[in-house]
Amino acid sequence: MRVIGITGGVGAGKTALLGYVKEHYRCRVILADEVAHLVEKPGQRCYDELVKLLGTEMLHPDGTIDKRRMAEKIFADSVVLKQVNDIVHPAVKEYILQEIARERRTEEVDFLFVEAALLIEGGYGDILDELWYIYAQPELRRRRLKEGRAYSDEKIDRILKEQLSEEAFRQHCGVVIDNSGSLAGACRQIDEKLEEYLWQK
Repeated sequence: MRVIGITGGVGAGKTALLGYVKEHYRCRVILADEVAHLVEKPGQRCYDELVKLLGTEMLHPDGTIDKRRMAEKIFADSVVLKQVNDIVHPAVKEYILQEIARERRTEEVDFLFVEAALLIEGGYGDILDELWYIYAQPELRRRRLKEGRAYSDEKIDRILKEQLSEEAFRQHCGVVIDNSGSLAGACRQIDEKLEEYLWQK
């Protein structure tokens, strides 16, 4: 089993490409955002620490964390954001490591894909077999975010400013998939790499 990290800027089309590999290959996809939601649930590893840090006013009546209110609080204060990240990111990484170990034991899939916005910053290059950078031209990403998510120019500027540069992505990733053209074209690039790996087995 080969473990592949998927990263790239917002609007690059990572979700669509992961949907393609799920449909066409014997693989599993782990999304770090979904793992983060999991470890923040009541009874899970991060819940008590987050409630202690953010206060019970962040909770829904059923005791679950109100993600909207939590986001408003942490993105308004960089110190709180860092404290939350210091709680959640190690737990997400530990969960992913456990799942990688489990999949290696069962040998039920050929590929395990891990998608995370902070794959490089989080040091995932040390625990995954390789990193793939999903690239798309900046103006195309901006158009996708406006049309697909109704983001304003100001919001897009803020997000892009916070993300790694293209040079940094390329420096850390061994494979680059160019998703600036058609989805079919990007999928063909993926097919070439994955078929090569399957041939090597």
